[in-house]
Amino acid sequence: MLRDVPLPLSDAQIGSIVESQDAFLALWSGAVSSGKTIASLIAFLVRVTLAPDLGLIVIIGRTLQTIERNILDPLQSTHLFGPLAKHVHHTTGSTTAVILGRTVHLIGASDARAEGRIRGSTIALAYVDEATLVPQPFWMMLLSRLRVGDKSRLLATTNPDGPFHWLRKDFILRAADVGLSHWHFTLDDNPSLDPNNVARLKRQYTGLWYRRFILGDWCLAQGAVYDMFDEDRNVVDLLPYIKRWTAVGIDYGTVNPFSAVLIGHGEDNHLYAVSEYRYDSVRSFRQQTDAQYSADVRNWLANVRRPGEQGAARGVRPAWIFVDPSAASFMNQLWSEKVPNIAPAVNDVLDGIRSVGVALGSGLLRIHRSCEGLLGELPGYAWDEKAAERGEDKPLKLEDHSADALRYALHSTAHEWRGLIDYEEATGAAA
Repeated sequence: MLRDVPLPLSDAQIGSIVESQDAFLALWSGAVSSGKTIASLIAFLVRVTLAPDLGLIVIIGRTLQTIERNILDPLQSTHLFGPLAKHVHHTTGSTTAVILGRTVHLIGASDARAEGRIRGSTIALAYVDEATLVPQPFWMMLLSRLRVGDKSRLLATTNPDGPFHWLRKDFILRAADVGLSHWHFTLDDNPSLDPNNVARLKRQYTGLWYRRFILGDWCLAQGAVYDMFDEDRNVVDLLPYIKRWTAVGIDYGTVNPFSAVLIGHGEDNHLYAVSEYRYDSVRSFRQQTDAQYSADVRNWLANVRRPGEQGAARGVRPAWIFVDPSAASFMNQLWSEKVPNIAPAVNDVLDGIRSVGVALGSGLLRIHRSCEGLLGELPGYAWDEKAAERGEDKPLKLEDHSADALRYALHSTAHEWRGLIDYEEATGAAA
């Protein structure tokens, strides 16, 4: 089967594939794009051909969509798997696939309730994508379902998380006791990576994410969330012509401050936080209604100065206005007033923080000095160390309103702007 794979394989990849065949639990962890997924999938294909007829074969991921994207799409790529790819059949949205002639069940495990999907099952072979994202109760239930004698196998991959994560504490550090074989991969273990791609990957991640996803460290989330923020690099006094008004992000507050941040795409292909609206009811000694906030936001956008244009041109219409998804009444207010382009923001906190970190760390994002609320929050936005000691990555919920508004605008449009990053320029600037 190794001969059928067109990609070059490193000694570390080949060694893990061979050694995993005798392991009850096999775990590949380490840096992104380090070759661990390819190695684990080859090992999985081998095990599919050896799996007994008694018992199910399952692939588990956070959602069906992540399974399709992270596992099935690569398996169906002839570039990655050569002639083996034609033996992988799946219809998008279906909860089963046929791999090498065997039916494989696809199971999303985004929360503890997912354990009900495998309760009572007998599983011969399981593959788990991004094991740290699987709830611990589901993982423990899965182990109890591997009951086809000594022929059952569980294969899993993961990027590192915090040092107190249950997967590290209860399994990796107790590998011999629990029958776990574990292989740690770095970018150097993937011989198919182009050096330019390696440089790009190293620029995509900063701070905590760099240590975990590039160095492969199981490290604590501590200190500043945006430790890559550099006033000299990320703050500007002058703005270029803005060729596209990308988005507004809105963090709704009544007692807490209400904040809106406007993002634009400059003619120099950088993103700019151009302007900010902020209302603090504590300082103003008066709370506002949804209608008053709506009027303020519309008035603010109507008076934003358009830089790089002749005269004192004012007024912008952003492509999107992304609102804190918990602020349903405020969204309804905007919709009732026929404010265009309103949508709930994508509110995946950690992924959103990563998107902001990439934009700041690469130098793509620049913030105008007039955004005083945002600039006042970013340096002090910190990880909750008590939560980290419980194995959770959470920022402190203090002075984060403009930071959240920025996250809503950037993360909800990340698919549009990631291609703007000039990694060569970013690498030079960082040096």
